[in-house]
Amino acid sequence: MLNQRLVNRRSAWRALRTHYRKIERSTISQLFSDDPQRAEHMSLTQGDLYLDYSKNRLTMETIDLLVELAKECGLPEKIRAMFEGKKINHSEHRAALHTALRLPIGESVYLDQKNLMPEIQQGLMQMRLLSDQIRGGRMAGYTGRKIKNIINIGIGGSDLGPVMAFEALRFYSDRALCFRFISNVDSSDFIEATRDLNPEESLFIVCSKSFTTTETLSNALLAKSWLLEKLTHPEAVGQHFIAVSGNEHGVAEFGIDISKMLIVWDWVGGRYSIDSAVGLSTMIAIGAERFYELLYGMHEMDDHFLHVALKQNMPVLLGLIAIWNNNFLKINSVAVIPYSHYLRRFPAYLQQLTMESNGKHVDVNGKALTFNTCPVYWGEPGTNGQHSFYQFLHQGTALVASDFIGFCKPLHEQITQHNILMANCFAQAEALAYGQSAEQLRHAQVPADLVLHQVCSGNRPSNTILAKTLTPGSLGQLIALYEHSVFTQGAIWNINSFDQWGVELGKQMAKEMTQELQESLNQAIPDSLHNGSTRKLMQYYCAHRDS
Repeated sequence: MLNQRLVNRRSAWRALRTHYRKIERSTISQLFSDDPQRAEHMSLTQGDLYLDYSKNRLTMETIDLLVELAKECGLPEKIRAMFEGKKINHSEHRAALHTALRLPIGESVYLDQKNLMPEIQQGLMQMRLLSDQIRGGRMAGYTGRKIKNIINIGIGGSDLGPVMAFEALRFYSDRALCFRFISNVDSSDFIEATRDLNPEESLFIVCSKSFTTTETLSNALLAKSWLLEKLTHPEAVGQHFIAVSGNEHGVAEFGIDISKMLIVWDWVGGRYSIDSAVGLSTMIAIGAERFYELLYGMHEMDDHFLHVALKQNMPVLLGLIAIWNNNFLKINSVAVIPYSHYLRRFPAYLQQLTMESNGKHVDVNGKALTFNTCPVYWGEPGTNGQHSFYQFLHQGTALVASDFIGFCKPLHEQITQHNILMANCFAQAEALAYGQSAEQLRHAQVPADLVLHQVCSGNRPSNTILAKTLTPGSLGQLIALYEHSVFTQGAIWNINSFDQWGVELGKQMAKEMTQELQESLNQAIPDSLHNGSTRKLMQYYCAHRDS
C-alpha cells in the first residue's frame, strides 16, 4: 500500500518550515562570513564532476533536515525499487529501467524473473554493426552509392536526446558524415534539413517507440516521398530507412524490413532513451567505443546514486537543493547555463527531462497536491545568455536559481579564449550571490542619480558544476546526474516521474482538428464544433489557407 500522506504534512517538512523562518533573512554573503570554510564543506567530487553548492541560501543544518525529509519519504527504498526493476511507473504498470541499458557486460538485471542483459547486449551489438558499416563506408544505398547522410527523425526524447548528444560530442564525430535531425511537423524543418542532400546517399533513422507518433510518422512519410521522387522504386525504402521502435507491425506496414528495426523496450521512457537504440545516430557519429564511454559514464553516476549515503550523494543533493529552493524559498524558475558551445542543446534536453517528468498535479495515489512541484527550466549557453536574459537574473523582480556548467580544459587549444569564458562563468555566479550595494556604488563614486539603477541585490542562489573536460564519459555522468536529481525530487513529492498524461490531451484534440481541417476544404467549420475562439481561428485559417 502506497503511503497516502502528502509530503508537506510530514514532520521533516514542518521542521524545514521552522528552520526556514529562522534563516530566511540570512544572505549568501553573510553565510560565507559565518563559515570561512563554507566552500570546502559544500562541495563534492564524483567521477569527473565537481559540484559546488555553497552559493545557495542554506546551511549544513538545512542539508541535514533535507536528508531527514528524504529518509522520511523513503527515498533510499525508492531508489532501490527503480534499480531492481519494480514497476514504479504506477499509472502505466511499467518499470523504469533505463539504468539497465548502461550496465557493464557480466552484470544482470531482472524484470518479471527474466534477465534483460542478453537482449540489451544484443541490441548494442546490432547498433555497433550498423555503425561500423556506415563509418567504414560499407553501407550503400539502393543505387550503390555510399551512405553519407544520417537523418534522425523523432520528437521529444527521440529527438532532444540524439541532437543534444551529437552536438555535445561533435568534436569527436566523423566529419566525413553529415548528420541532420528532424522533429517538427512543420514541413519547413524537413525541407531545410534535406534540401542540400542527395537521396542516394541518405539514411533515415525513424525513432518512435509506438510507431504511431503523429509528428514522427508524418515526417517519415515525407522522407519516403522525398526518397522515391528520385529513386522511384518502392523497394529502395528498405536500404534507406532504419526503425527504432517496439512496434514490429507498424514498422513493417510502413515498408521497413524488420531486419532493419532496432528494439526500444516499454520500460525505457523517451526522455531516458539516449542510451538505447535511440542513440544510434550518436554512435554512428562518434563510433561504438566512444558511445560505450558515454554509457560507462552514466553507469558510474548510477552506481554512485545507488550506493553512496544521501548526504554525500551528488544527484540526491542536487535534487534536495531544488526542493529547498522551490518549496521553501518559493523560487519557481531554474536557468541552466552551460559555459560550453557544445552543450547549447543541453538546456532544452533538461526542459523535457525535468518538466515532463515532474510537471504533475497529483501524487502516485491520484491525490491532489497542495504544494508546487516542478519549476520552469530554461537556459542558453554562456556567454550568449549574458547579453540577453542576465539582466533579468540580476535585477528582475522574480528570483531564479541557476545551474552553471563548465569545463576546466577546452577541447580546442585556445586557452586564452577559454580563460575568458570561464572567468565569465565564475564572475556571474559570484555577482548573483553577492550583488552590489548602494554603499559600494557610492564608494566607487557612481553619480547619485544612477546609484539605485545599478544596485544588484545579490542573494540569488546557484550551483556550479565543473568537469575536467568534455568527453563522452563526463557527458554521461552529467546526463545521469540530472536524471537522478529529477527522480529524487519526484520521489520526495511522491509523484510518478515516468508518465506524461498531460502530453496526450492536446495530441488527441489535434488529431480530431486535423481531420476537421482536411474536411473543411470547401465548407465552413460547423458552429457545433469547439468554442467560439477556436472555431473562429479555424475559420480564419481555412479562409486564408489557399489565398
